[in-house]
Amino acid sequence: MHSAYYLSILKGALVTVEVALLSLAVAIVLGLLGAAAKLSRNRPLMLLGQLYTTVVRGIPELILMLLVFYGGSTVLNLTLEKLGYSAGVRINPMLAGVLTIGFIYGAYMTENFRGAIKAIPIGQREAGLAFGMGRWQVFFRITLPQMIRYVVPGFTNSWMALLKATALVSLINLHDMTYLANKAGAATREPFSFVLMTAVLYLLMTTVSLWALRKIHARYSLGTEEVRL
Repeated sequence: MHSAYYLSILKGALVTVEVALLSLAVAIVLGLLGAAAKLSRNRPLMLLGQLYTTVVRGIPELILMLLVFYGGSTVLNLTLEKLGYSAGVRINPMLAGVLTIGFIYGAYMTENFRGAIKAIPIGQREAGLAFGMGRWQVFFRITLPQMIRYVVPGFTNSWMALLKATALVSLINLHDMTYLANKAGAATREPFSFVLMTAVLYLLMTTVSLWALRKIHARYSLGTEEVRL
């Protein structure tokens, strides 16, 4: 009987990985936009970037998750009622989880990317522009390849935290491995083995991630002084 619960937790691990990767994609996009805003000479953009990182990093992740899931549903239903449509709509837990975690860690990625960009001599970007390259060409050909070397250590910390934060989606009824482990423990009244299995799966994910990111860091640090993760 217990084997069925273990199998369900393994299936839930796939949901956890999906949430983590989708959230990472959102975080990277927001991080790049946030870094561009904070490095911009446009004062409103700078203030917006500063507001984003300050507010998001100052509110607990759990509170933001509940605000997006429950508060978002409330706002959506009120809006539909005012437009004359029937209410009772609920935000999809997967969508709420991905957007919330991505939004939160986009703030941390903002600081990682901003620091990496500032570590690259500005003269290199100016030289690219002087040779007739567009801003996007300068970013993809000059800035981005060098950014990776500087950003990986901070990126690693953010990714590890993001991966572990996926456990929060269990609170909004998304059937990830943490949610299924809790359900299995409640059904059998033997929670320890299921929670332990979940912990081991998270440890396995973080270990593989750390190994892969170390390889990436070593690849982009060739010819430079190695920075240990």
